[in-house]
Amino acid sequence: MRPGATSRPTRRTALGLAAVAGLSACGEPRRPPSEGEGGPRQLTYGGDPSQVAELYRPAGTPRGVVVVLHGGFWLASYDLSLGRPLAEDLAGRGWAALNVEYRRVGNGGGVPSTLDDVSAAVDLLDGVGLGDGAVVTLGHSAGGQLAVWAAGRERLGRWSSARVRVTHAVSQAGVLDLRGAVEEGLGGGAVEELVGGSPEEVPDSYALADPTAQVPLEVPVWCVHGTDDGTVPLAQSRTYVDAARAAGGDATLVEVPGDHLDQIDTGTDAWAGTREVLDGIAG
Repeated sequence: MRPGATSRPTRRTALGLAAVAGLSACGEPRRPPSEGEGGPRQLTYGGDPSQVAELYRPAGTPRGVVVVLHGGFWLASYDLSLGRPLAEDLAGRGWAALNVEYRRVGNGGGVPSTLDDVSAAVDLLDGVGLGDGAVVTLGHSAGGQLAVWAAGRERLGRWSSARVRVTHAVSQAGVLDLRGAVEEGLGGGAVEELVGGSPEEVPDSYALADPTAQVPLEVPVWCVHGTDDGTVPLAQSRTYVDAARAAGGDATLVEVPGDHLDQIDTGTDAWAGTREVLDGIAG
């Protein structure tokens, strides 16, 4: 174990996710209705059980499509059931929503496999008949890192052949400054486990995965963050936005009331703040 890292049970306690009824995905996730029952369409983009996604379609022509990327500090203990309430709410408001699963730490995930999965999942949108509207990546916590990363992935050699380009990115309390997260010990070593070591040990992997290292993007980014977030500090979003703007990028910090998990509770003002961002994108 690397210096400063803690055991996974301790990290899970630090996340503060498992105690929240209806939001934790520990154990077997609740399965959604089948497509024939009005539920999502089940899609796969690889042979691993985690290489799956759920496509929710609205009634009528979609306003655009939102790719939902769940959080949980990239741990296999947390899965796409965290994103289902968001996807269902978005579909009810006229958006198509792709709720994505990906390989995570503990089941084959890490850099680059987790990034490979996210890129391939976004490419599922090629040919599913959703039109030419906005393609928005929306991610919470660790998913925020993945959402912003995906918006610029085609500039990185390994993913330069990506077929579907992201037009907008929305991070909800995202871990967007990986080097800063290591310095602060966020998730008790979660970043080091994802990337494969410290920034000094694997600098090239941080260059691939760290959103702050990749500014500016060619698409607008919104960082929605709760003012009372004790899991991922507001400074993570501020640091990213400041760096993006200084580099000439289009990045906006949106502060909302509430804590870390309020962002994925569709009944909160925090989620309403994210919906307002999406409404502005749809026009």
